[in-house]
Amino acid sequence: MESAKTRTETDSLGSREIPADAYWGIHTLRAQENFDITKRPISVYPELITGLAMVKQAAVRANRQLGDIDDVRADLIDRAAQRVIDGEFHEEFTVGVIQGGAGTSTNMCANEVITNIALEMAGREKGDYAYLSPTDHTNRSQSTNDVYPTALKIGVLLAHVSALDELDELRRAFGRKGTEFHDILKVGRTQLQDAVPMTLGQEFQGFANTLSEDWHRQTDNSKLLLEINMGATAIGTGINVTRGYADAVRVHLAEISGLPLRTARDLIEATSDTGAFMSFSGSIKRTAMKLSKICNDLRLLSSGPQAGFGEINLPARQAGSSIMPGKVNPVIPEVVNQVAFAVAGADTTVTMAVESGQLQLNAFEPVIAHSLFQSIIWMRQAMRTLRVNCVDGITANTERLGAMVGRSVGVITALTPFIGYSSAAALAKTALLTGRDVGDLVVDAGLMDRAQVDKQLRPERLSGLEPITTAVSVISPEDLP
Repeated sequence: MESAKTRTETDSLGSREIPADAYWGIHTLRAQENFDITKRPISVYPELITGLAMVKQAAVRANRQLGDIDDVRADLIDRAAQRVIDGEFHEEFTVGVIQGGAGTSTNMCANEVITNIALEMAGREKGDYAYLSPTDHTNRSQSTNDVYPTALKIGVLLAHVSALDELDELRRAFGRKGTEFHDILKVGRTQLQDAVPMTLGQEFQGFANTLSEDWHRQTDNSKLLLEINMGATAIGTGINVTRGYADAVRVHLAEISGLPLRTARDLIEATSDTGAFMSFSGSIKRTAMKLSKICNDLRLLSSGPQAGFGEINLPARQAGSSIMPGKVNPVIPEVVNQVAFAVAGADTTVTMAVESGQLQLNAFEPVIAHSLFQSIIWMRQAMRTLRVNCVDGITANTERLGAMVGRSVGVITALTPFIGYSSAAALAKTALLTGRDVGDLVVDAGLMDRAQVDKQLRPERLSGLEPITTAVSVISPEDLP
């Protein structure tokens, strides 16, 4: 006899038919119908699913410890949650990432999926909630209002590890280029105008150092997510929770996740406040903006190759035009720029969602979750493609860099302590008008001899790697021949 294709489940609104092989249930079905908006289920963020399963596993262990659930059912829920933590059944988490209800649909989806996995393991039919209930057992001592933000924090922290690793790898890649280019002199620029000389190595080491700073800022801000509100239940009063549950669930959750979690001192405040997400999002945006600025610089420095700066060469990744033969565009920095723009927009979304919370709860954590996970994942992938497909293969146009330094009037700044600002300004003007070498003009003017000029215009001196030596007497412009 052919098995049934559906099973009947009932909630407070009535009964619905659920596909017989589905691990989700009626609450998930209603969410599928209500929130079919983004075409993006929560399963696209596996760390969020893992965080939910960890919370459910910690909760059932705490309930078992306190005698609020029997050993048989507790063991089934525990083992079912572990299978989800191990990566199984993620495709069953089908509710949309953006949803009303402050994440209730996500929490109920987790309850239903884990419960039905457990029922199957017990040899029972899916939907046999009289034996094992998604709400009475899997959701015991919990509310969406403590489960969802806690799972979100854990999921974000898990996802953030790999993003931090990519940030560190990118920092190291720029540092290696800094070492490779350490003695290549170039013209520095301020406000897109020629300034004083520096080395290409210093420029790339600057990129490495600014990303290193952000690695530390992100790490600091991520620690704010270690505070959880498990045990708060609906609004922070801990209704329907056995004494000692909050401490017990935290201990179990810390052990399961490997994170040094701490319970908020004020669970009512912690349940309504989502400021930690805003601070963390802001640190991701800060890195994105710095990375975008670096990509702007890479595009400028590689512009040309004939009519632009042309100081460095980016790896050619693809043909750049359907009409101009031979054109190659800086597509990798360009795509990273666009990711940075999206991260800035996501941070604005998080900020607005944090502000829009009302009274004892913030109903907009689903869009916070989506924004944070998208930013982390996109930044992680963007940093990797920038490193692998661009930075590692950058080369320097040493001849062009040297020629530009030789023609640059900015080098006269290094001679100012010896000939005075006014004399230097007058000779700079002459150099611009005639195109002559600055050093030659200084020597011809009798302000310094060739040995003195060559000593002060060495790369180590021009790039600030060597201090200024004692200056000679200053000559005024009126004394110039």
